[in-house]
Amino acid sequence: MAHSTERRAAVLRKLEPPNAVPVRQLAKEEGISAATLHAWRRDARSQGRLLPDADAGPEGWTSRDKFAAVLETAALNEADLAAYCRQRGLYPEQIQAWRAACEQANDWERASSQRLGQATRDEKKRVKALERDLARKEKALAEAAALLVLRKNAAAIWGDGEDA
Repeated sequence: MAHSTERRAAVLRKLEPPNAVPVRQLAKEEGISAATLHAWRRDARSQGRLLPDADAGPEGWTSRDKFAAVLETAALNEADLAAYCRQRGLYPEQIQAWRAACEQANDWERASSQRLGQATRDEKKRVKALERDLARKEKALAEAAALLVLRKNAAAIWGDGEDA
């Protein structure tokens, strides 16, 4: 059965925050199949509308929903942002955090290469310290071996001293 665009819009508004109704509950209330509601929500999301899952709070929103919220609030002043947040059950701090994450999204490669470079430098320092320690221990071992050889040779030449 075909639904009018007005009915569709009214049903989709019930899926919007802050009073987002779960799809299953809305399907029962409206007499529309859950599959149809999911398709409507998917279509609305593809058009840029913010329709997160009702079961998940703002921290459970998908990246796409968070990005949509950031885009919607990009040009808002502080008062409009507060009104937007109240309407959707959000806090301005969440929007700011999501905006920061979006701004850093494409820096992950640079940041990961910096972390990798730092880890490589740290490993090189560690290897150098271990090599120094190993060289010191090898030198001490060589000295101890030389002393044992000298002691053995001296004992062979002059005797043990215990025999006298």
